Amino acid sequence: MKARLPQGMGGGPQNMQAMLRQAQKMQEDMANLQEDLDNREYEIKAGGGAVVLKINGKKQIQELVIDSDIVDPDDTETLADVLTAAFNEAIRTVEDTNQSEMEKITGSINMPGLF
Repeated sequence: MKARLPQGMGGGPQNMQAMLRQAQKMQEDMANLQEDLDNREYEIKAGGGAVVLKINGKKQIQELVIDSDIVDPDDTETLADVLTAAFNEAIRTVEDTNQSEMEKITGSINMPGLF
């Protein structure tokens, strides 16, 4: 007795080849997108613009500008808080952008270790 697969299942070698081509295309698209994402630059402002941070897609800080009005030797806590907020927002922005752009290619498939 032969088991019948639901329509669309199986299909033999041609279907497997098509799936492999599709996977290779997705891999190429992801590699191209990752390169584009790594080259992007983001500008993050914190403390009402008193701190401006530029970061690239690899999460490397490119530039940090601190307005002299926020530098108070007697209140370094405020400066530290604003810097912390800027760094955290910068990292969050890069990660959120990378994730949403990759989801456009992968369709929200979770592939640990790929990105």
